[in-house]
Amino acid sequence: MQIGMVGLGRMGGNMVRRLLRGGHECVAFARNPDNVRKLASEGATGAFSLDDLAVKLRKPRVAWVMVPAGDPTEQVVNDLASRFQPGDTIIDGGNSYYKDDVRRAKSILEKGIHYVDVGTSGGIWGLERGYCMMIGGEEEVVRRLDPIFRTLAPGRGEIPRTPGRERTTGTVEDGYLHCGKSGSGHFVKMVHNGIEYGLMQAYAEGLDILFNAKSRELPEEFQFDLNIADVAELWRRGSVIGSWLLDLTAAALVESPTLSDFTGFVQDSGEGRWTILAAIEEAVPAEVLSASLFARFRSRHEHTFAEKVLSAMRQKFGGHIERPTGE
Repeated sequence: MQIGMVGLGRMGGNMVRRLLRGGHECVAFARNPDNVRKLASEGATGAFSLDDLAVKLRKPRVAWVMVPAGDPTEQVVNDLASRFQPGDTIIDGGNSYYKDDVRRAKSILEKGIHYVDVGTSGGIWGLERGYCMMIGGEEEVVRRLDPIFRTLAPGRGEIPRTPGRERTTGTVEDGYLHCGKSGSGHFVKMVHNGIEYGLMQAYAEGLDILFNAKSRELPEEFQFDLNIADVAELWRRGSVIGSWLLDLTAAALVESPTLSDFTGFVQDSGEGRWTILAAIEEAVPAEVLSASLFARFRSRHEHTFAEKVLSAMRQKFGGHIERPTGE
């Protein structure tokens, strides 16, 4: 299947590579022409403007937008919509606010252009591991795009089936799901990231307690000089709290046992804030998720080992570079 990719950063570029490996034809565009040339040398068709992209895509055209959420995505979607025709499809695979999806889908559908929102999780590891995708949009359009989603998804792999799933069908066990109408994909991804904040905060605080167990303020008999990297590695093996986030944390601690390369300044992507706003609108208590968001706000003023753990996790799964030491 042919697809255009707009945005060739940490995720967009690797998504093109995974699609090429799966036998798809990709037309790749980015503002940085060097990124375009790099993907062209690997088998993609390079495009050096949105006009060029639109010309090189066969009708009905499909373009996947993988640029930062907010104004950049808004601009690209509008620019594509002005070049596309009825029957074409625009996919937003970034981290857009779901209410923006609802508005954009309604606007471009008036022109006969389809809009699909895809919450995409996988970070810089997606090329090899695949991408977990939460999809919103018209059922018929999503079904037509299935070859793209199936290639990008992780597939069933070696994960044991959940008891009872033997009697069910669908794509969810392959790592992608049509969640519902426009906006629902990014809504599910938004809550996914809110949960991610909470999980990361729990690991960070627990490891901080272990790290400070050697504090001289404690009675000597209660002081423990623990090897935090070894504890994290131990928990990966048979523990009930094992996870990919813990795997990444263990890797970061092996590289730097005291995480001295991190200041503890922790950024937030916006989805944690949106999750809390949704909880307020729904009158749903979300104490853990809101506390984890506020902890990130605090990290920009005072830094603890826990915040360094959070920074290390963000760097490992998404390639996010927080404020480096010395600044």
